[in-house]
Amino acid sequence: MWLLKSILRQFVRNGRLTLIDAEGREHLFGGKKPGPVVTMRLHDPKLHWQMAINPELVAPEAYMDGTLTFENGATVHDFLRLFSINQDYLSAHPAQTVVNTGYRALRRWHQNNMPGRSKQNAKHHYNVKEDVYRLFLDDRMQYSCAYWRDPDHETLEEAQLAKLRHIGAKLRLRPGMKVLEIGSGWGGLAIFLAETFDVEVVGVNPATEQLASARRWVEEKGLSDRVKFVEKDYREIEGEYDRIVSVGMFEHVGYRFYDAFFRKVFSLLKPDGFMVLHSIGRMSPPGITGPFLNKYIFPGGYVPAISEVFAATQRNRLWVCDAEVLRLHYAYTIREWYNRFQTNRDKAIELMDERFVRMWEFYLAAVELGFVHGSNMVFQLILSRQRDAVPIVRDWIQETEEHLRHGSLLVDAAQ
Repeated sequence: MWLLKSILRQFVRNGRLTLIDAEGREHLFGGKKPGPVVTMRLHDPKLHWQMAINPELVAPEAYMDGTLTFENGATVHDFLRLFSINQDYLSAHPAQTVVNTGYRALRRWHQNNMPGRSKQNAKHHYNVKEDVYRLFLDDRMQYSCAYWRDPDHETLEEAQLAKLRHIGAKLRLRPGMKVLEIGSGWGGLAIFLAETFDVEVVGVNPATEQLASARRWVEEKGLSDRVKFVEKDYREIEGEYDRIVSVGMFEHVGYRFYDAFFRKVFSLLKPDGFMVLHSIGRMSPPGITGPFLNKYIFPGGYVPAISEVFAATQRNRLWVCDAEVLRLHYAYTIREWYNRFQTNRDKAIELMDERFVRMWEFYLAAVELGFVHGSNMVFQLILSRQRDAVPIVRDWIQETEEHLRHGSLLVDAAQ
């Protein structure tokens, strides 16, 4: 217990933590500055040393198993908020420096996203029952950052539709164009583009269950002649496209394969075509994926530093025609997901089980707070083979978006 107490004394400075150990003894930490007040109980003596060695993995696993609980009205979200505002103090402890150094040494192995492994990693997360996602996503099943103009008054549905319009505007589409979507999810973006702009869309996704749902939706919409989904890894795609779009997929590529990704993009684009890439990124230097997210949520996943992305586009002769950083939009999005998941918690337990629900509570709260107190953000890039693939000023994006908001077709704005 002495090592855990040593770490917590250094770790908790903002806010206050009351730890009740497995023998029922109370230990108080923090209180130097304002912050969350959390009471945490450990039910297994092994946690006294396990949490000291690897708290970023052991704490969520203990919460999932019910051997770590919260009392006096505290929640896992409160605990993670306490963690997030004190995180720098935790990583500075000598014991954690040793653990983190060893974990970083495995970075290359964690990012070994060869085609077969990459497909399995995608299925691990995206083949979770669709009904679980329906408990907290919007009606278009957009499992990526929304675009908020007024987060205090907009609904999630409104913000996700705004995201589709925002991306659609950036794509500058005209009827009959061929569009490739890398990582097509449940098909919401592909359907939106086909319906709004009269284009042909090919969506690529290695997650079998998502594809089945997307194909059913396309059939219901009567868009089978314009929207097709194929079960492939991005490295297996062939053809030539006017536009490429990828939303929330680049986080699964892995830093070792950025060159392969952008080489493929270059080869698939028509000479005058371009791509819109939407991804979570970090404003800090290159890092690692936390052990909990890597093991349970997004195996093989990695949030890139923007410097890593730009270096890879440079090596692969792609122009960055436009760059936009959405700093807090995902925090608002995941806050809404978390609240909806909590509202439907009992339904989630019926669909899965208590352990799964605790795992996803931890995941959603941790990721939200990574956008509030950590270095995470979202970036959108327009990438092209030619320097003049898009207009020389970005006014066209806002103008086209306004046309879409008022019900006009993009072709009216682009002509």
